[in-house]
Amino acid sequence: MSNAVLVDLNRCMGCRACQVACKAWNDNPGEVTLCLGCYDNPPYLSGDTWSLIRFSEVEDASERLHWVFAKWQCMHCEHPACVSACPVSALEKLEDGPVVYHANKCIGCRYCMMACPFQVPKVTWEDRLPLIRKCTFCADRQSEDMEPACVKACPTDALMFGERDALIAEARARIAAGPERYVDHIYGEAEAGGTSWLYLSPVPFEQLGFPAVGTEPAPALSDAVAVYGTPSMLVGVAALLGGIYWVTKRRAEIQSEEEG
Repeated sequence: MSNAVLVDLNRCMGCRACQVACKAWNDNPGEVTLCLGCYDNPPYLSGDTWSLIRFSEVEDASERLHWVFAKWQCMHCEHPACVSACPVSALEKLEDGPVVYHANKCIGCRYCMMACPFQVPKVTWEDRLPLIRKCTFCADRQSEDMEPACVKACPTDALMFGERDALIAEARARIAAGPERYVDHIYGEAEAGGTSWLYLSPVPFEQLGFPAVGTEPAPALSDAVAVYGTPSMLVGVAALLGGIYWVTKRRAEIQSEEEG
């Protein structure tokens, strides 16, 4: 059974309780980013911010103004490109939905960052040993039969956790019951082959900055990166290590000649 979350943007009031809960559960520090003209703080995902609320002010076809707050995080694809692109299996898709990261296997190639159609994985550049970090879909909580921390914290039921097929049925029922409140599109049902995060919206998703990624599973594209990119990466690493060895050896020879 694959779990998912249905995000109803008509119900989100932008309180950011989900964002705070994510940081609290994962022990991630707060961030303050100076960004002129930004309504969001921080305005983008990072190694310390795995979930955030993005604000959009848009008009619908009838020129009615909408303030829309949209939660953003890893989409936990049904067919994740990051998993396909990783040459060392540092990323893994679990049967119940989460895409998790194994830091002990990571070699820092960052192919997952290039492969992700949603541009989600981020690297902790400030660390001496940079790691990939992103939303885990609270895989640890799910393993204990608990819902994700963000879902638990939402005070307006904008987030609904459950079995993916059941949530798609619920989304279709809401659209049918209130066609004036929703666009007829469940974002994530088919995008990139389907994702574990599903969205309903009062306005077209492209107006909210949601990427148009198509419906084909992304691994077909990322396989090329893994197959053709990995050899070149290994050649580059070998060349770098060889260069370091040559310089070190040459310095030792010069020092020995000078001392002799």
